[in-house]
Amino acid sequence: MLRCQAIGDQSALAARLNPDRAEVWLVEKSKAAAALASSQLSIINQLKRKNNVVRNFGRSTPSARCLAQERVFERRLIEAYIAENGKDPVNGEELSTDDLIEVKTQRVVRPRPPTLTSIPSLLNVFQEEWDALALETYTLRQTLAQTRQELSVALYQHDAAVRVIARLTKERDEARDALSKVTVGASRTGGDEAMQVDSTGLPDAVLARIESTQVALSKTRRKRAIPEGWATSDALSTYKPTETLEPSYPGSKALSVNSSGELALVGGADGAVGIFSLSEKRVVGTLQASGPVTDAVWAGDKAVIASSTGSVQVFENGQESANFTSHAGPATALALHATGDLVASVGVDKSYVLYDLATNSVITQIFTDAALQSVHFHPDGHLIAAGGADGQIKIFEVKSGTAAANYAMSGPVKCLFFSENGTFLAAVAEGSTVLSIWDLRSSNEIKVLETGSQIDFVCWDYTGQYLLTGGPSGLTVQQYSKASKEWSEPLRSAVPAVAVAWGASAQTIVALNTEGGIAILAAQQS
Repeated sequence: MLRCQAIGDQSALAARLNPDRAEVWLVEKSKAAAALASSQLSIINQLKRKNNVVRNFGRSTPSARCLAQERVFERRLIEAYIAENGKDPVNGEELSTDDLIEVKTQRVVRPRPPTLTSIPSLLNVFQEEWDALALETYTLRQTLAQTRQELSVALYQHDAAVRVIARLTKERDEARDALSKVTVGASRTGGDEAMQVDSTGLPDAVLARIESTQVALSKTRRKRAIPEGWATSDALSTYKPTETLEPSYPGSKALSVNSSGELALVGGADGAVGIFSLSEKRVVGTLQASGPVTDAVWAGDKAVIASSTGSVQVFENGQESANFTSHAGPATALALHATGDLVASVGVDKSYVLYDLATNSVITQIFTDAALQSVHFHPDGHLIAAGGADGQIKIFEVKSGTAAANYAMSGPVKCLFFSENGTFLAAVAEGSTVLSIWDLRSSNEIKVLETGSQIDFVCWDYTGQYLLTGGPSGLTVQQYSKASKEWSEPLRSAVPAVAVAWGASAQTIVALNTEGGIAILAAQQS
């Protein structure tokens, strides 16, 4: 521009000196101005094209440039946008940092930012900020609408899942109820409510064992004397807690002491079963049931465990030797037959099942008209009593499965136990403080014992003179005198118990609490 100005000045001077060259000077000046305007227009067009290509999320010229989708971006900003959204900010297509191409450019001096010293510049900045805010608000609204739509879909799916679960649960309950009413074989007459699934009856070998056991025990029962060293009522009255084993199986409901009075089975709500040594006061073995334990019994050296999954498992030497799944619902109670190798289980599917542990097989399953929650064999082995949720004590003949008697209680039968004298049956209703004594000979309730506290478990001793009860408020011992036919209470203790059992020769009482702890009561040493 300085050169053009110098040329112009020289031309003007020449024109004044020579008027003939004035016209030539004007033409040259017009050409120079046109060239200058053309150069400026070219520079402006180049800047416009560059601004159309370069995109920047900030408001400054990119320093570290990169190319993506034929557009130039500030690398720092485009990487942050991809990390948050994973898309191209212009067209919304999928984009990753691997798709970016670095652009090598010469370093240039950044222009100084404009100073906000005028109203137009302030208005321009405010307009840009408002546009950015409006765009952000629009994006947030889009995201909110999409989130609401996804939430609606999730809620509909959850509602559908809940409905499907409810329908399947209903169908399962209906199937269980239908299964409990299935009758196989001809209908029985005479109002018999029991139905035997195996119409062929018990195997001959099992029938022979039951008959021989009944004959042998019934002959000696009336003449059997009280064993030497058996606890007296005076000794019972002095029983106090002497040992307390640490709680190890929370939610325990099952307790069984073996015939020697040495080992106790304790089953917990988590399926763990402990074998306690009562003499060593420690756990000597553990077993694992398939679900929360509902009952447990010793069958010689075999441990039989019932669980809420409906399975009945047999363990020998710490290993599972059999697993029966005949029940369609939880198995609620177990009982050991006098032969020592037959076991019965009852369940909410309204049936009781007999198992032969000698062959590890199911030998029969009998269905009734109500869910069953307690069971016990007659000491001679020819009868089995099952306590129903309908408040009925259902007594069956073991060999045929036919109903022998039916006794009504005030509520669901929580527990029942035959006396070793062969004539008495003790039973208690759920939540009751009253103990009912039934005479099998007359089928009458001959005695009602009020204990004053809730009873959850009853257990006769081997001699048939002591009846042990346990509940959340404590335990008692009720004594029946055969000579005077009177009842007395030699022991009342505040030790809480969900299950109780007699130790060897009734010299100890074993009580299980809900925390899985065991308390041992014995006579106080003088």
